[in-house]
Amino acid sequence: MTDSIYTLDIMTIKERQDQIIEEFNQFDDWMDKYALLIDFGNSLEPMDEQYKTPQNIIEGCQSRVWLHAEMHDGVITFQGESDAILVKGMVKLLIEVLSGHTPDEILDSELYFIEHIGLREHLSPTRSNGLLAMVKQMRLYALAFKAQNAQAH
Repeated sequence: MTDSIYTLDIMTIKERQDQIIEEFNQFDDWMDKYALLIDFGNSLEPMDEQYKTPQNIIEGCQSRVWLHAEMHDGVITFQGESDAILVKGMVKLLIEVLSGHTPDEILDSELYFIEHIGLREHLSPTRSNGLLAMVKQMRLYALAFKAQNAQAH
């Protein structure tokens, strides 16, 4: 896997999704893809404890998932954490794709990698709903930062 800080600085959302699809397409067996997802989860930076608050919990997830966002210099940075290893991998993928981009880039992006790697069809309905809830929350953060930015100008 590549160093995510490096990746975030130079890749567009589309380029990062294409890279993830390529990584998952190396495997035909879903057990191998789950292992890759777990590897992603294990590489997720630990979330600062101060952000593990009830207001940062994603509703609709079977396991506990926290998501925090900050905007600096026009780009949003996400932090996330989960108590379930597979979900942690999904959090890591979403952060890698969306973190480091402007609210408009996030709101205008189509997250096609989830379908292309077959993730949605290989998750339980509750995990799939949780994944959609995480995406929705990240877009809500982007919308809020965009509105906040517009109000400030």
